[in-house]
Formats: sequence, structure tokens, C-alpha cells
Amino acid sequence: MRRPSTVELMLLTVVLLWALNLSVTKYVLTHGFQPLSYATVRYGCAGLVFVLLTLAVERTLRVERRHAPVLGLAAVILFLNQLCFVFSLDLATASTVGLVLGSTPIFAAIFGLVRGTERPTQRFWLAAAISFAGVALVAVGVAGDVSGEFLGLVLGLCMAATWAAYSVTIGPLMRVYSPSRTSAIVIPLAWVGIVLVGLPQTTSQDWDLGTQVWLLMVYAILGPLVLTNILWFRSIHRIGANRATLATNLQPFVAAVLAVVLLNEPLSWLQIVGGALIALGILVVRRRAPAPQAA
Repeated sequence: MRRPSTVELMLLTVVLLWALNLSVTKYVLTHGFQPLSYATVRYGCAGLVFVLLTLAVERTLRVERRHAPVLGLAAVILFLNQLCFVFSLDLATASTVGLVLGSTPIFAAIFGLVRGTERPTQRFWLAAAISFAGVALVAVGVAGDVSGEFLGLVLGLCMAATWAAYSVTIGPLMRVYSPSRTSAIVIPLAWVGIVLVGLPQTTSQDWDLGTQVWLLMVYAILGPLVLTNILWFRSIHRIGANRATLATNLQPFVAAVLAVVLLNEPLSWLQIVGGALIALGILVVRRRAPAPQAA
């Protein structure tokens, strides 16, 4: 067997960090952090890190005026995404949210159709039907639980949709600016909205949460937000977005397995089958005819 390449190791690291973040966030939300105060601290610190990193490396945060509306729209979408993120994990299990996130590529393809960057095909509609059938099975799997669990699943779907919308919106700017500079602008703008909405929770938050919770907060900032940003876009630069994105198909199942193992969360057979259908839909929509080989 050949040894994994550097890019493969970077992508594996990204998948593990993103997947583990669901369990980490669920843990800190059940051990003292309120959802909006958690988002306020996390995004405030991450925004500061990106600003300092960008200034240290690039010496500027300047962007062209014509790109300001797109950056503003991206910040609004990211703000909504973070609200869905924290409240979905506050209401539902991390394993359920992880499985539902597998629908993100389908939403990305739908937004691509709206923008005209994707062409509707029979294969796409088949993939969408399969994936959303999987989401329906996951929903049925949690239907017997409290209503909050189902609401958390709906918010998880909204999180997948808003992340797909954010990726499609910000993608063209990545050809002009570095990921660090883009994040140094978008994350602080999104943080302003989080601060305003989360002010009541943040002012009433008990900050005596213990060393373990604060260490996990440090991980949630530096790992899934900062380090993955660097590794992800370096991987895309080396092998392209299409091949890199294929690796993220592992994330929903890794996230669900980690939540079951680390948090002892239940996972029904309906949810497992639903997650498998979501993954099958992704494979169908990603499947392409082999490119002709150069002579």
C-alpha cells in the first residue's frame, strides 16, 4: 500500500477537525455555555486571529469597493449559518446534525443552478431526490423524541443550506483575495450581528465554566475555524476544489460516529439508513464521466 500524500493528510485533518467540532460544541453547550454567548466568544476571537494573521502576512485588509456588497452578503449568510449552528446543536444531538450536514453538496448544487453555474440534469434531480429521502428518514428517526430534537434537525438543514450559499457566494472572491483576508473581513462583520442578537445571553452568561470547557473553546476557535481554513484552501490550491470536496463526504459519518462514541448519543437504524441515502445522493451528483487523457 502506498503512503498517503501530504494533501490527503491535510484533507483528513480537515474532516476530523470539522467532525469533532460538532461533539465539542454539543459538550460545551450542555456544560454551561449559552448558544449565543458561545458564538459571540468564538467568532470574536476567530475574527481577531484572522485580522492579526492577515496584517502580519499581507500587511493590508484592503478590498476593492466593487466587492464590498458581496462581502456584506457573505457576512449576513455566515451570521445566519452560525445561528443555525449553535441552536441546532443546542436542540438536537450532534450525530443527527452531523448526518443532516451531508446534504450540503446538494444545496450547493441547487444554488449553482440558481446562479447558472450548474446545468440541471437527470442525474442531479435523481441525486437530490435520494439525498432528501435520506433527510426524511433521519427526520422520522428523531420523530419519536421531544419536539426540540426535530426543530434542531430543521435548523441543521438550514445550516447546511446557508453554508452552501456562503460557499457559492464567497467562492469567486477566493480568486482575488487570500482566504485569510476574506475571513478577516467576513467573520468580524458576521460577529457584529451575533453580538447584537446575543447581547442578552452574553450579559447573563456565567463565565465560571471550568478549565475543560475553556480548553474546548480554544480548540473550537483554533482548530475548526483557523487551522482548517489554512489546510482546506491549500488543498484546493494543489488538487482543485472538485477533488478536495470529495473528501468532505466523509464528514457526516465521522461526525455521527464521534458523537456516538464520545457523547454516548443514540443513533437509530432509520437515521443510519437516512445518512447512507444522503451519501449515495452525493456520490450520484458528484459522478462524472472520465476526462480524456492527454496524449
